[in-house]
This record gives sequence, C-alpha cells and structure tokens, in this order.
Amino acid sequence: MKAFFAGVCLFFSTLFSCQQKGGDFKSVSADEFATLITDPDIQRLDVRTVAEYSEEHIPGSININVLDKQFAAIADSTLQKDKPVALYCRSGKRSKKAAAILSQKGYTVYDLDNGFISWKEAGKETEK
Repeated sequence: MKAFFAGVCLFFSTLFSCQQKGGDFKSVSADEFATLITDPDIQRLDVRTVAEYSEEHIPGSININVLDKQFAAIADSTLQKDKPVALYCRSGKRSKKAAAILSQKGYTVYDLDNGFISWKEAGKETEK
C-alpha cells in the first residue's frame, strides 16, 4: 500500500510540476528581461491584443496575439527558431501560455514574469 501511495504522489507531483512550468521556458524579472533584450539576437514578442500593443509596448517588440487561434502558425512564419524569444503580456498569464506553446515547438523562450505591468513599475522604457 505504501508503494502505491508513493507512486500516486509521484504521479501527481510530476503532473502538477509540469502544469506549473507549462513548458521548457524561463520566467525572468523586469531587470533580467531588460538585460536579455539588449542582445540584438533576442526576438521581442508582445502576445497581447493589437489594441493593448497599440496603447504602449516595449520598444522593438512585435505583436502576435496569443489568443488568436492561428498564434502558433503566425509565430512560426514570423519568428526565427534559431534565435531566443523574449515575450510578455499584461500580467504574465497569457505570456506563460505563449511560452509553453513556443517552447514545445522548439524555441528558446524567456517570459517576463508579471508582464508589462512589472516592466512599467520598474520604470523601464516603453513606446506608443
């Protein structure tokens, strides 16, 4: 019985850790994100809606809405798989979804933890 219980615990801990991580990507702070995107090889991706992006965004970022049913296809036709992707949304929820999708497709992905909100709170540069 103990072996069965241990197996069930292992199964659920693996299941929940996978769900929590959602893919092979790294969530980074606003300061770490700022350092990452100084590298010209890092692709900057805003996964919010066009309206949100139009209001204000991180300079040099492109916009592909993760809620678009064609997100993965659009990303594949726009991004380069051999270059890392630094992505963000408003608060960090949608970007984790996008990061999981892209990392499963073979991209190296960095997610801005707590999203554009944390970027602005840190006083980082934005553009309209």
